Parts: sequence; structure tokens; C-alpha cells
Amino acid sequence: MTHQRYSMDQKCLCSTKPQNFTGVLEFLLLGLSEDPELQPLTFLLFLSMYLVTVLGNLLIILTISSDSHLHTPMYFFLSILSMADIGFTSTTVPKMLLDIQTHSRVISYVGCLIQLSFFNLFGCLDSALLSVMAYDRFVAICYPLHYQVIMNPRLCSLLVLGSFLFSLLDSQLHCVMMSHLTFCTKVEIPHFFCDPPQLLKLACDDTSTHKIIMYFIGAIFAGIPVSGILFSYSQILPSILRVPSSSGRYKVFFTCGSHLAVVCLFYGTGIGVYLSSVVSYSPRKAVVASVLYIVVSPMLNPFIYSLRNRDIKRALQRLLKSTG
Repeated sequence: MTHQRYSMDQKCLCSTKPQNFTGVLEFLLLGLSEDPELQPLTFLLFLSMYLVTVLGNLLIILTISSDSHLHTPMYFFLSILSMADIGFTSTTVPKMLLDIQTHSRVISYVGCLIQLSFFNLFGCLDSALLSVMAYDRFVAICYPLHYQVIMNPRLCSLLVLGSFLFSLLDSQLHCVMMSHLTFCTKVEIPHFFCDPPQLLKLACDDTSTHKIIMYFIGAIFAGIPVSGILFSYSQILPSILRVPSSSGRYKVFFTCGSHLAVVCLFYGTGIGVYLSSVVSYSPRKAVVASVLYIVVSPMLNPFIYSLRNRDIKRALQRLLKSTG
């Protein structure tokens, strides 16, 4: 990447004057708090949440893979979602924990782009998988007699592969766009990871076009999965209402309860991140919203599925008995 020399009067939102680059550009992640007294508490809190997230999602994956009763499309997609949640959290939290422990908050330019790429990859993959899971519930409820034929192993594999390629495209578009920005030799990011909106604010270029492109890409790659979810549930709800008995309606709706809870949690916190970066000018609010989106949401997903799903609970009990 060729870096141009800027005039001394050009505005640049960074801590040093812009200049030609002869070495590796580095960013300084300011993290959650600069108060030294809060660092041990922050480290323990986020280490605990990270371990709960990883262990909880690994337990879901192990439970599904070890129980033949759960070898169905719905649980296959759930196991892939758990893998994506582990990747999503692991993109940012371990780096933050390492920074707190080593008292070094520096991340290289290349490292920042890699983190940004994986963050968008797993975030978009979560969204795409939630849409695929909504389609699975649509087929199961609206076409129960044809469910096994429609949701065959080949289609399930293609849906997962398509979700991954869709997410990979989103990730690379963000990465390419960010790689064309010019920064100064020392940039302080008021966040605990390389957040794309924060990077746009800190670039030395005119980023008005980049912002339009970024939000356009975001609208497309978030809009398609959301549209899929809305379409699926627009077909599911009339089918549920046609069930004659209230107990029957509850039983059918219960199969969608966990998925709906995860969808609301994921997109609710995601909207919070978007609004905090676009509407609010407070970096602290953006950090809090990101914590809910990146850490809390993946941590709660295993609890939502295990507590509300009888099949998962029974399989988990059998797994614990067999290992006990």
C-alpha cells in the first residue's frame, strides 16, 4: 500500500502529524478503561465470560455430535452456530485479555486488518446461520410431511457452505475498503478491538465515500438474512394460528422459542452497536454496546438453547451420566 505525504495543514484525527511510512503502522487500543485499579477486575470478568462462552458452546457441539437423536438439520445448524459463536468471541476477547495482562495495547496494521476480517466473517456467519435456521423451522412447520425430503443432508451442507461464502465476501469487502485508508504512524482507537466505524473516524483521508460504501455493504449483508428470517416467520405464524387447539399452538410455537430468543438477542445488541457508532458520539457507549454484542450474546446462546430445549437437556444428561 502506497502512503502519500500530506501537507502540514491537512486535518488528521490522530496523535501525530501525518508522514510517509517507512515502518509498520501500529494502532493503540485504549480498551475498556484506562484506570489501573479496574484492570484486574476487568481481566477476571472477561476471562470468566470468555471461558463460559467457549465451554458452553463446546458442550452444545459435543452433546449434539454424541447423541444420534440430535442428528437432525436443526441441531446440525445449531452446532455450526456454536462454532461461529466461539470464533466470533475469540476474535477480540483473547487479544483484550492479553493486552491487560502484558500492559501493552499495541496491535499492528496487519493484525488489525486480520482481526477486522475475522470479526466481520463470524458476525455475518452468525446472521446467515440464524436465517438458515429460520428457514429450517419454516419447512418443519409449514411442510412437515416433506421435511426430511426437503432438508436433506446435501441441502443442509450447501446452506452452510453458502452462508460461509456469503460471510467471507462481506469480510473481504470490509477488509479491502479499510486497507485503502491512510493513517498516521500512531493512531489511538477508543475501543478494545479494531472497530471499522472507529477506524473510519481516525483515518486521514476524506472518508465520506467510504462511510457510504460501508453502510451500503452492511445494509445488504445484514438485510438479506433479516429478510429471510422475516419471510420464514411470516409463513410460520399463520400456520401456527391454524392449529385448532391452544396446546397444539403452544407446542408448535415452542419449537421456535429458542431461535426467536437468540435472534432478538443477536439483532437487538447488533442494532445497539450500530446506533452507538452512528447516532452517538460517545466512544464509551459504543464500547458498552460492543461488549453486549460480542461477549454477552454468544455467552447466553448455549443457555437459551439448553434451558428451553428438552431434547438438548436430555442429551446433555445422558452425556454427563456416560462420562460420570
